[in-house]
Amino acid sequence: MRIATTIFLTDETITPVRLAHQLEQRGFAGLFLPEHTHIPVNRETPYPAGGDLPREYGRTLDPFVALAQAAAVTERLALGTGITLIAQHDPIDLAKQVATLDHLSAGRFTLGIGYGWNVEEADDHGVTWSTRRRLGRDRLALMRALWTQEPTAYEGEFASVRASHAHPKPYQRPRGPLTGPRTLIGGAAGPRLFAQIAESADGWLPIGGRGLTESVPALRTAWEAAGRDPEGLHIVPYAVLPDPGKLAHYADLGIEEVVLQLPPAAEPEVLRTLDAYAAYL
Repeated sequence: MRIATTIFLTDETITPVRLAHQLEQRGFAGLFLPEHTHIPVNRETPYPAGGDLPREYGRTLDPFVALAQAAAVTERLALGTGITLIAQHDPIDLAKQVATLDHLSAGRFTLGIGYGWNVEEADDHGVTWSTRRRLGRDRLALMRALWTQEPTAYEGEFASVRASHAHPKPYQRPRGPLTGPRTLIGGAAGPRLFAQIAESADGWLPIGGRGLTESVPALRTAWEAAGRDPEGLHIVPYAVLPDPGKLAHYADLGIEEVVLQLPPAAEPEVLRTLDAYAAYL
């Protein structure tokens, strides 16, 4: 099983360069970073995990800048977002950022996308909460038009783009109906999400990895019903706190990759956690 990691990198934690070096030297498979542009102080949206919102949410580094640093000092380490809040981005700008990072890292990038939980954050970006999923799907489709080899126009519900010269193209080659880097969608299990994954993604990024015994077969059914290659489905449990039984259970489900949660801490504590996680490599 490939063991990657995720962490809330902030201005108070280990740096992207030091972490990337340590991950590659120790044999970890990848580094995924979350995204929050800002956290409004007057927030009515409850923190999904309950209790007070942790300090690191309002201090996160920009994931694309941090991952670019990580890419520059490594050769094998996979890089990803977990997750990009796609509805909060201009899709033309985001398509350029994604393609550039995938190009410069020689195809090591995974675009993890999701729709968020913080209503106030999204509202400051002009996102209407009730339509954010449709908006995100529309933005991904527009980005894919810009990633195609030939200039391709796109006319969507929320945005459009003329047939354009847009380079660099992502390093990763088209597969099935998809262009661009490997794309994983986060979110709670359900028919609507699984239909979207089967239509427009490479797989699922389930946070925490609970309930997979029931949900993995359901996703595989939706995937195959959409005519997708069964071998092409990626299910990557995300932000997991590991134990041997949990990882063995994932392996029994046919899962080949997992992303373990690191503490949002200074270098000594992060390295101690990597030492502990080395038992799973």
